[in-house]
Amino acid sequence: MTQTRRVARRVQQIRISATKLMPMLAARIGGCVSLGQGVPSFSTPPHIVDAVCRVLRDDPSAGKYSLQPGMPALRQAIAEHLTAAKGFAADPDSEVAVTVGAMEALLMALLTVVDRGDEVIIPSPGYASHAEQVLMAEGVPVHVPLRPADWGLDVEAVRAAVTERTRAVIVCNPGNPTGTVYADEDVRALCRLALEHNLVLISDETYDYMVFGGHAAPLSPASLPEMRENVIVINSFSKKYALTGWRVGYAAASAGWMGEMLKVHDATAICAPTVSQHAALAALTGPQDCVEQMCAALEKRRSLTMDRMAALAPAFTCVPPRGAFYVMARYSCTPEPSPEVARRILEEARVITVPGASFGPAGENHLRLSFGADEAELTECFDRLQRWAERQ
Repeated sequence: MTQTRRVARRVQQIRISATKLMPMLAARIGGCVSLGQGVPSFSTPPHIVDAVCRVLRDDPSAGKYSLQPGMPALRQAIAEHLTAAKGFAADPDSEVAVTVGAMEALLMALLTVVDRGDEVIIPSPGYASHAEQVLMAEGVPVHVPLRPADWGLDVEAVRAAVTERTRAVIVCNPGNPTGTVYADEDVRALCRLALEHNLVLISDETYDYMVFGGHAAPLSPASLPEMRENVIVINSFSKKYALTGWRVGYAAASAGWMGEMLKVHDATAICAPTVSQHAALAALTGPQDCVEQMCAALEKRRSLTMDRMAALAPAFTCVPPRGAFYVMARYSCTPEPSPEVARRILEEARVITVPGASFGPAGENHLRLSFGADEAELTECFDRLQRWAERQ
C-alpha cells in the first residue's frame, strides 16, 4: 500500500524564497548574468584567509566545536564593536551569541518571541525570509506598506496595524530590498510604539555599514537605553567582509532574551562553525580598509546603476537607494505580475532579477535588482535588460 506523505503544516505554508530560486532556475538555462541574489563580487580579504590558514595549521581546536554561544574572544570583540558603533553595552558572556549567519539569528529570535497565532509586523517591501520565518514559527506576518515615494517607514501605518495579537516588529535598516535608510526620528517613533505596546523590535542591521553619500549609519534601536528589554539586534559578517559562504553572524539582546534564544541555537546548530568564527574574529579585529574599499566600489556601482536606470525610463523607474546595494525597480512596460516578468527576463534576456511580490504585497509591479556584481557584469546585465525593454 502506498503511504501518504504527511508534511507538517509549518513546512507546507513556507516556500523557498525567490532570491534563491531564481539563480537555481538560471543554472538550468545557462549563460545568465545576475542582478539577483545579494552576493557582492568581492573575494574574502587576504588577511582573513591568512588568519584562518594559520589557525587551521597551529590550533587543533579550530576543527572542533566552540562553546555553544561562540568563541569568547569573538563575543568580546562583538561586544566592543556594539559599544563603539552603537552605544549598546552588551555583556559578551550573557548577551551575545555567534550564529550560523544572520538567518539563524533571526530564526532564534522569532522562535523565542512568537507563539502560534501571534502577529509580527513587517514593513513592505521587506526581506522575503522574514515572513517565511514568521510562518515557520506559526505566527502571522502582517505586511505594512512603506511610503512608496521614498520607501520610508510609515510609523502611523504600523500603529494602525497593532492588535492584541501583535508580538513583534521586524525592521531591516538599511533596507533589503529597497535600499532605504529609515530616518532617525521614525526609528525613535517606532521604539516609542514598541514600548507603549510592549512589542519586541527585531532589528536586522546586516547592512549598517553600507550608507551612501558619506552619511552616518542609521540609528540602532539598541542605542536607546529604554529599549533594553524590547530589542533584539541581528547582524552578519557576510556582506561587510565578503564572508557569505562562511555562514557566520550574531545576535545581541538582554540576558533574559538571550538565555531563551540559546535554547533554540542549541537545538538547531549547537554552535557556528569554529573555522568561520576565526574568520569573523580576524575580520572584526583586523584592518578595516578592505571594508572601505568595498564600500567605495559599491558606491561606483550604484552610480552606474542609477545612470542605466535613467536610460531605462519610463519602462523602469526606481527610488535611488541610500544604503545596501539593492534597487526596487518599478516596471510599466508590461501589465504582467512580477513573477512572470522576472521569469520572462530570465528566459528571454538571460538576466536574473527577483520578483518584487516575493518581498510582500507592496513589492508587486517591481523587480529587485542587486548591484553587487562587478561593473563589467552590471553593464552586460543592463545592456540585455535595455534590449528586452525595447522589445516590449
